[in-house]
Amino acid sequence: MIVSDHVADIRRSQGIDVVIANVENSASGFGVTPGIADEILRYGVDVMTSGNHIWDKKEIFDYIARQPKLLRPANYPGNSPGSGLYIHTTPSGEKCAVMNLQGRVYMAGTDCPFRKADALIASIPADVKVKFLDFHAEVTSEKMAMGWYVDGRISAVVGTHTHVPTADTRILPGGTGYQTDCGMTGPYDSIIGADRDMSMRRFLTGIGGRLEAATKSPELHAVIVEVDSVTGKTVAIRRHTVQGG
Repeated sequence: MIVSDHVADIRRSQGIDVVIANVENSASGFGVTPGIADEILRYGVDVMTSGNHIWDKKEIFDYIARQPKLLRPANYPGNSPGSGLYIHTTPSGEKCAVMNLQGRVYMAGTDCPFRKADALIASIPADVKVKFLDFHAEVTSEKMAMGWYVDGRISAVVGTHTHVPTADTRILPGGTGYQTDCGMTGPYDSIIGADRDMSMRRFLTGIGGRLEAATKSPELHAVIVEVDSVTGKTVAIRRHTVQGG
């Protein structure tokens, strides 16, 4: 598993203090199970985010209610189990607020992510300067809008969901690091992680059916953000890729 093989090395070689991973497709491409979530935490991931596939495995309902390190989008209805905000404390005592929101364009109906972002930011204690948002959304325009909307108020926005990494890594004028989509960690000899033949059959015939995860050419795609812990502003941001066997 490419995560188990490389996360610890990346932490050491890059001087990483907090590792955040979106895990919503870690159970063979559909959802996440309690066992897999626990395993990912053991590999050195500090906080797990998710998105529209978080409810695919029913056994996650009880788990997410008692494991604060696994987030679901905060703009799901208030009676959904779990939370969309977690404040992580590093061994050195630094605090990092991790937020998770989901877009509404071509996605399942949720509350407004922009207004929810306002509420989340307002709820974070003043002494927590480092703030990160995983914005799980379909269209680039909605992700870009979120980046500009929170610019200067949080440290970084990194998008997820499309499985395709974007090349627009930058620091916005207010000091917020931004990338439209981080990409995925999984088999790149695929169609966004799924078996190529099964995916192409859908396009050629119009007949649906459950897809299966591909298995070849694994890659780990990440975004490394350096944040000033006093100001909460991003001072550097870059893409990082590791190819597996």
